[in-house]
Amino acid sequence: MIHPDTELRFISDAIGYGVVAKKFIPQGTITWVQDELDRTFTAKQETMLSPLMQQYLETYCFTNSKGEKVLCWDNAKFVNHSFNSSCISTAYDFEIAVRDIHPGEQLTDDYGYLNISEPFEAVDEGVDRKVVYPDDLLKFYSVWDAAIMANLPRLKILEQPLIRFIPQETDVEITSVINGTSKLRSLLSCYYDPAKNNATII
Repeated sequence: MIHPDTELRFISDAIGYGVVAKKFIPQGTITWVQDELDRTFTAKQETMLSPLMQQYLETYCFTNSKGEKVLCWDNAKFVNHSFNSSCISTAYDFEIAVRDIHPGEQLTDDYGYLNISEPFEAVDEGVDRKVVYPDDLLKFYSVWDAAIMANLPRLKILEQPLIRFIPQETDVEITSVINGTSKLRSLLSCYYDPAKNNATII
């Protein structure tokens, strides 16, 4: 579920549609939570779909650590890529704003941690990275983990409209990480390697 203070807007011909903040969303806010309405597709289920629907999944889904495609039921599937993303995914099935997001600004993700199947050249943002690769998570997970850890304490001091959708056991674990009694679960745990996990369709 995407943050309620967002809406879908047309961004440009090159980008298409994107998710934009309607109100100020402060750094440290939970911006998305995977909930019960989001649907997962195994490799076998994917092959049973028509080619058109398979293409839709490839466009609008992300791949989890099990190799399943996750299709968000709401506007979250329209969140665009940025090498300087305003949000970062976590290993706890939610995303967090890593900087303030102002009204009219897009909520963005770095697709490098979403287990894309093929590399793609992104819109040039004036940074060193120009292409998103399937194994970016192996290269940059420590940078993303540090950003998550730096913003996690804000989770407990801000108004969090989506906190009620986070399971209690996850909330307890996050609290222990913030208190320093547990280690952050690394984003690296979300990596899916098709070769290592083999391509068996089950």
